[in-house]
Amino acid sequence: MTESESAAPAAGAMLPVEQYVARLARKRMAAGIVFRDGAGRVLLVEPSYKPNWEMPGGAVEADESPWAAASRELAEELGWDRPVGRLLVVDYVRPRESRPEAVVFVFDGGVLDETGLVDLAFPDGEILSAGFYTLAEARGKVKPMLADRIAAALEAVEQGVTVLCEQGQRIA
Repeated sequence: MTESESAAPAAGAMLPVEQYVARLARKRMAAGIVFRDGAGRVLLVEPSYKPNWEMPGGAVEADESPWAAASRELAEELGWDRPVGRLLVVDYVRPRESRPEAVVFVFDGGVLDETGLVDLAFPDGEILSAGFYTLAEARGKVKPMLADRIAAALEAVEQGVTVLCEQGQRIA
């Protein structure tokens, strides 16, 4: 009998909870917020640490809900304390390069006007600038998958639904 066979539970035997949980898949999670202006443009932020722009948001930390992560990231990146709106998009992202698979949640930030950006401060230096852009302009600033996710979020707002995506492409 090999070592792995001896470590496996006998047929019908219960696996201890700790061993069962240790074998479960782990997924990255991220959360973002789509803000729009009266013309339907979306708010994008320019990170200081990479060339492509993003929507406000970021990684969900251990023991943190996606909606709490979205609120935390909004405070860290833009100094805003705003409620997170309804869920617009759940996007499954397959593993790629050195990144494991992920689930991305996009929430509705509502409609803002330009005056909300006038005195915008970037408290932690992570963000260099922010502005409203049409979807066509956004496609030139963000990665293609994010552009597709933003388009899906705008459709979800218009239709009053939550959409499911895979790799940014709407599937339901």
